Amino acid sequence: MSLSLDAVHHTAIIVKNLDKSIYFYHDVLGLAFSNEPSPWFEGEGLSKGVNVPDAKLRQVSLWVGKNSTLELIEYANRPANNDTPIQQNYLGAMHMAFQVPDINAAVDELRAKGVEFYSEPNIVDEGVLAGWRWVYFHDPDGIPLELVEVAYYNEDERKVGIAEYLANRPSLTDL
Repeated sequence: MSLSLDAVHHTAIIVKNLDKSIYFYHDVLGLAFSNEPSPWFEGEGLSKGVNVPDAKLRQVSLWVGKNSTLELIEYANRPANNDTPIQQNYLGAMHMAFQVPDINAAVDELRAKGVEFYSEPNIVDEGVLAGWRWVYFHDPDGIPLELVEVAYYNEDERKVGIAEYLANRPSLTDL
């Protein structure tokens, strides 16, 4: 039997205040609840499972489309000096991109709700991301988020590019 990764089930974001983040992700972005906010969880099994000593957390999951969720997690024992998200070019930094059918309409709607964007939507019409329209913004904790409209996808060009990469990539032992 071979490994089968069928979809991204969820992405989790560690937040400062779960209730405040729910207002943003549910009320501003419009994500529906997958489950109600949990009580505080703690114990040896949780600590071992998340690899955080003395972990104590609560969470909520919100639907992103039909098949994936965004999990928001608040840790009661998050380090006190940890109020700044990881800078985007740091190892391990991540962001979540939400696909939208019309980026300009989405930006207009979110601006009307007080969301500030880093720039105007960017348009890519050549190269490996041809067809993308994208723009970054952040949540109340400064966590970077992105909106993406895929206006078109050059499948044949991508297949050729992927095949070329796989045929010419460096060997693992050379890395």
